[in-house]
Amino acid sequence: MENLCKLHGWGIREYPRRVFDAVLFNNEVEILAIRWKELYPYITQFVLLESNSTFTGLPKPHFFAINRDQFKFIEPRLTYGTIRGRYRKGENPFVEEAYQRVALDQLLRIAGIQEDDLLIMSDVDEIPSGPTIDLLRWCDEIPPILHLQLENYLYSFEFLWDHKSWRASVHRYRMGKTRYAHYRQTDYLFPDSGWHCSFCFRHISDFIFKMKAYSHYDRVRFSHYLNPKRIQDIICKGANLYDMLPEEYTFKDIIGRMGPIPHSYSAVNLPAYLLNNADKYKYLLPGNCRREIV
Repeated sequence: MENLCKLHGWGIREYPRRVFDAVLFNNEVEILAIRWKELYPYITQFVLLESNSTFTGLPKPHFFAINRDQFKFIEPRLTYGTIRGRYRKGENPFVEEAYQRVALDQLLRIAGIQEDDLLIMSDVDEIPSGPTIDLLRWCDEIPPILHLQLENYLYSFEFLWDHKSWRASVHRYRMGKTRYAHYRQTDYLFPDSGWHCSFCFRHISDFIFKMKAYSHYDRVRFSHYLNPKRIQDIICKGANLYDMLPEEYTFKDIIGRMGPIPHSYSAVNLPAYLLNNADKYKYLLPGNCRREIV
């Protein structure tokens, strides 16, 4: 590890920093299992907050609590909290999202986070790789904040969208200063540091739930966007659920990313737990685009 730290221009610590992994949870039970199995050897405390409503104000059950028995392996290191949704009709969903992120700050303090501990800030489906976190916890003089550049997948690990997912971040915690957020906070970017698997669900019903639940619900412009057959067809094509142009900053990039995502048939460099349980998570691997309808 000393040599790896040196290659990055950093020193080596006598002992690793403590690491806290904190997430807001919606309904991504299986992706959460893959995430926590990947990070398990390196995390001091897993911190999870869930609400009884979505960011858009829809009531929902506590999905994690219902499935908690699946996560007994992290129970001794788990700080779990719930928060009541505010159900403000017509309010911008990002206001509710910000409200829940403030509550997660409070839960982190309950979990016992201290000065200079490492804090992972990312959505459940933004999965840092274990070696990345191991390196950062052992190296000295790392930047106070690092964004993680993740491989960006859509629907499964068959559709590699790009290499530009950057919102996940790792912070050296500062008491009274660090705030849980999901936007650009620094220019430091750590490349090839994990995976972002967006809309990676087993059931069509979960796609529909997320489309109605998360902060970009305004993208569901027509009711037929939620048709299960349409969603299934789009998944297998690698197309866009919302019939939107790519979100880019130049016409060149927009044109370059128009149309379906090319299929990938590689299972190289994917989360180890996923590959070791390929039969269980077959729907996430190349060549298995059909989803279950329940």
